[in-house]
Amino acid sequence: MKKSGTNLQRVSDVCLELPGAERTVSGSHATFRVRSKVFAYFLDDHHGDGIVSVCVKSELGENVDRTRRDPERYYLPAYIGPRGWFGLRLDRGRVDWREVANVVERSYRLTAPKTLLAKLDGPRTAAATPLRGPAAGTTPRSRPRRASSRVK
Repeated sequence: MKKSGTNLQRVSDVCLELPGAERTVSGSHATFRVRSKVFAYFLDDHHGDGIVSVCVKSELGENVDRTRRDPERYYLPAYIGPRGWFGLRLDRGRVDWREVANVVERSYRLTAPKTLLAKLDGPRTAAATPLRGPAAGTTPRSRPRRASSRVK
């Protein structure tokens, strides 16, 4: 199996671990979606650029910051780069698969609905869940009455 095929399989493994993720393969490229919304692409020589990468959504400005900070590892992919996406190159030596998993998960979190994010995060403990309203076993306090400003 050629190297980019191995990379495609590894990226697929990372993406498909996420709740509701689906993959569509077209030649040597793959699209990863959650509820019909794209959260990652695997690109291999897209439009003849010679780059093998995983492309993901990012927070506002993060894509530009990454490409400026480390242009050997990150780049702005054609068409989607100007819309907040960046590419993490998988063809530049040893790949840090924890980083791949991290950027893919961040992109997924920007795309997935809250119900699937809750599945990803798992059950929260009672101590970690913020209480809404009065604490259990207490009654709400009424507001103190304001002093009347009427002159008697």
